[in-house]
Parts: sequence; C-alpha cells; structure tokens
Amino acid sequence: MAGGYHSVSDLPERIGIFPLTGVLLLPRGQLPLNVFEPRYLALVDAAMSGNRLIGMIQPREPEEKSLRPPLNAVGCAGRLTGYRETDDNRYLITLTGICRFRVEHEVTVTTPYRQVQANFSPFASDLVSADDSQFPRERLLAALKNYLSRRDLKADWRSVMSAPPEILVNALAMLCPFEPAEKQALLEAPDWEGRVGTLVALLEIAGGSSPGRLN
Repeated sequence: MAGGYHSVSDLPERIGIFPLTGVLLLPRGQLPLNVFEPRYLALVDAAMSGNRLIGMIQPREPEEKSLRPPLNAVGCAGRLTGYRETDDNRYLITLTGICRFRVEHEVTVTTPYRQVQANFSPFASDLVSADDSQFPRERLLAALKNYLSRRDLKADWRSVMSAPPEILVNALAMLCPFEPAEKQALLEAPDWEGRVGTLVALLEIAGGSSPGRLN
C-alpha cells in the first residue's frame, strides 16, 4: 500500500500534470521541486486544496519548442509530502511517488495547467512494495562505480551500501543524468525486475562495459 492508497480505485480519474523533460518520479521515490511558473504555482495550490496529487510526466518534445508539447504515454502521480513558500513567491515542494498512470487523453480545461484522464489500472502493482529478494546489489555497485569513475563523480558509498534496494534503485534512476528517453524507459519498465535490469544496463553501457543477462 503506497501513501495510504489501497487500490487504484482510490486514485482520481483526472489529474493535473507537471510536464518536465528529464525529470523522473517513481513509486515511493521522492522528488524535490522548485516551483516558480504561475501555471505550476496554480497547480500546487489546487493540489494542496484537493487530493494533494500531481502527475509528473515528460513531454515528447522540449518545452521551449512549444507551449503545449505532446506528452509521453506514461507518467507517475506523486503526493505532496513537503511544502514551503519562499519570500520571492516560489514553492519548494517534495512529491512522493504513488503510482504510474497511462494517459487516456488530455482534458479540455480552463485552468492554467494541463490535466489528463489518467488510467492507473495497468500499474496496480505499484501500490505494493517490490519483492527485492533477488536484488543484484554487487553487479549494480560494480556498474555504478564504473559509471561514476568515467564522469569523475563521487558517491556516499556508505549510504549506497546500506540503502534498501528499492530506495537505492529509485534514487539512482531519478538522480543519474540519463537521457530523457532512458528516463522514460526506466519509468515504463513493466515491473521491479525490469526496472533493475534497465538501470544496470544503462549504467554498464555508460560505464563502458557490455551489459549481460541479469539472473
């Protein structure tokens, strides 16, 4: 059960969305956002006064090319679990991922932010914590070391070694500077094992090693 939601029937059929290229939210992942555009300030206001859910989704084209770029088919709904206003009228929020959704269609609205008809049913398993009993931690760590070394990046290895599998996978998938299409592939992986396999493959390819089969 994620965020107090027992089934997808507890989730709304319509959801306000925050399209953002290169930004990934996964179930039970935590995403900090600095919100300053008026339309998204309005989205946060509406969420705070309603069900506190916002849909994160990547557009299929960069936002600078269009005011309403076409959307990817799959996004993830997050619940507002952190909120702070700044003196210069920004919101610093945290979204905790609840469940992925498939966009059925975009809804015609008068709100400054976009809304979609969301189908959560294909991702009902997101509401249940993953079975991580077969988690390939050693292979993931080896791929991560190579990946970071090639980019001259550092990691808090004590935290990496001790983090529970789902928290570690979510953090790496969301924080590593993968391409937007790679982020979308991580989001659309059919299940936990698929997401882990995709993450390891991306790290191994970018780290200069050939991906093999995950057992």
